[in-house]
Amino acid sequence: PKLPGDQLSRKILDIRPEIPILLCTGFNENITREKAEQMGIRAFATKPVTMHEMANHLRAMLEDHRQ
Repeated sequence: PKLPGDQLSRKILDIRPEIPILLCTGFNENITREKAEQMGIRAFATKPVTMHEMANHLRAMLEDHRQ
């Protein structure tokens, strides 16, 4: 519960680097889209996120994962 999303993502990717991660965040000076991509996070969204945007991110991640 006290672990920020970027730190949780790092821990997950250390164990299973193939897991696609979509990181949703509000304003955060510690994580940017570029940093997220460098970490291996597949998709990055800033809040507020609409259902349409979330669906597009998830669809793209699943399509990339299947290839």
